[in-house]
Amino acid sequence: MTASLPLTTAEELRGAGLRVTAARVALLDTVRGGDHLDVETVASRVRDRVGHISLQAVYDALHALTAAGLVRRIEPPGSPALYEGRIGDNHHHIVCRSCGVVADVDCAVGEAPCLTASDDRGFSIDEAEVIYWGLCPGCSPARTS
Repeated sequence: MTASLPLTTAEELRGAGLRVTAARVALLDTVRGGDHLDVETVASRVRDRVGHISLQAVYDALHALTAAGLVRRIEPPGSPALYEGRIGDNHHHIVCRSCGVVADVDCAVGEAPCLTASDDRGFSIDEAEVIYWGLCPGCSPARTS
């Protein structure tokens, strides 16, 4: 029995039908190595790795990577779009109302109970998006010094 090796970023891009470029490799690695990054942050980090890349090229690449299912785009209300590398597990997010920090929250308990709608209206549901709001430990007035 042979253990399979993890795919390289380039192999993942090819497998998704995307052309492999230095910018796309850097972009995918950046999103996966970050934590809910906005486009400006992604662009800055990719530029540090590969040199000049236009903001439009970053938007285009993020769109392609999202459409291919390699990254996930979330849009908490009142916030710019954020990108993350955690995909395919139907997790949710918690957002601090004060500083805007975003953290992952696993689905409640059991077998994705959040996928059981009270009335599915005939839809075949395969994903639920839940955003919890509150104050992070750093912004909470209940925080002890």
